[in-house]
Amino acid sequence: MQFAILGSGSRGNASLIETAGACVMVDCGFSMKETVSRLAKLQREPSDITAILVTHEHTDHIRGVGAFARKHSIPVYATRGTARSNLLGELPDWQAFNPEQAIVLNDMHIQAFPVPHDAREPCQFVFSDGDRRFAQLTDVGSSTSHIEQVLSGCHAMILECNHDPTMLAESSYPESLKRRISGMYGHLSNGQAADILAAIDTDKLQQVVLAHLSEQNNQPALAKHAVSTALGCDPEWLEVAEQDATRDWRTV
Repeated sequence: MQFAILGSGSRGNASLIETAGACVMVDCGFSMKETVSRLAKLQREPSDITAILVTHEHTDHIRGVGAFARKHSIPVYATRGTARSNLLGELPDWQAFNPEQAIVLNDMHIQAFPVPHDAREPCQFVFSDGDRRFAQLTDVGSSTSHIEQVLSGCHAMILECNHDPTMLAESSYPESLKRRISGMYGHLSNGQAADILAAIDTDKLQQVVLAHLSEQNNQPALAKHAVSTALGCDPEWLEVAEQDATRDWRTV
C-alpha cells in the first residue's frame, strides 16, 4: 500500500491511497485541470482512480469532485449529510455510506469514522490492505475516544496540524473566525495533534505527514516541534504537506 498528497491547505486538498487492486482519491479540492496535472506528477491518470471518497462538503475539499467524477465516470462515496449540501452537483454514481461504515474496494478495506467538524456529516478514514493500516485525520476540531481507538496501531498517518494558537490569536482574522478555527468543531492545533499521538498506540507508526497547515497561522517548524516532542523523534523525521506541491508516493 502507498499514499501520496496532491496538495493540502485552505486552497485545496486531495490525496491518493493505492493498493495492488485499487486507487482512491480522498477529496478533490482542485479544479479538474489542476487535479489532472497533479495526478500526472504521480504518474497517474483519471482512468486509474477507482473511486473518490469525500470527507465533507467544504469547498477546499470538494471543488473538483463533481466535474471530475462526471467527466471520468468515477463513483463518489459521500455520506448522506455531505451529499445533502447540494454542493457536489449531479453525480454519475453516488455511493452513500454512514460515517462508521466499512467499505471494501477490491483488496482495499476502508473504515470510515465520524469527526467533530463544522460540516453536515463529516468523516475521515483508515485504509488497510490486510497487512498495513494507514489513517488520514484532518479537518477535526477536537479528539474523541473513538478517534483515538481507530488511530491506534496504524503504520502511517496524515495528521492535521492547522494552527499555532498564539499565531492565530494574534492574527488579523475576525474574532468569529478565530473562534471557529479554535473551537471544538474547527481545526486541530499543533498541540492538539501532538496530544492525539500521545494518547494512541504508536508502536507500529513508521510515517507521519503533517497536513492542512495554515499559511497565515502556523509554521512547519512549530508543527514539527510539537509532534516530534510527543513522539520522541527527530523533527526532520516528519514531513509537512504543502499547498502548492504534490508529494511523491510513500510506501506504508
